Amino acid sequence: MAERTADEVAAVFSAAGDSVTVIGIAKTADETADEYKDKMKRNVEHLEIIKAYKKEDGSTSIWTSESFTAIDKAITDGKAKY
Repeated sequence: MAERTADEVAAVFSAAGDSVTVIGIAKTADETADEYKDKMKRNVEHLEIIKAYKKEDGSTSIWTSESFTAIDKAITDGKAKY
């Protein structure tokens, strides 16, 4: 697998933003409590996986100057919901 390009890294970071948004949305009337908890858990896991992405060498992070403040908050908030 080749190293991710800058555009690919940006796309991954953008996808993380989608999970941040989902975690910030309250339970809807058409979801059960278990469905909501499962959705929170999936999105938290998604963010944790994304934060851990490494380059081909297996030890260097793909991340450079990205701010993880919102992602870290979403992980904490999401875990409190399940």
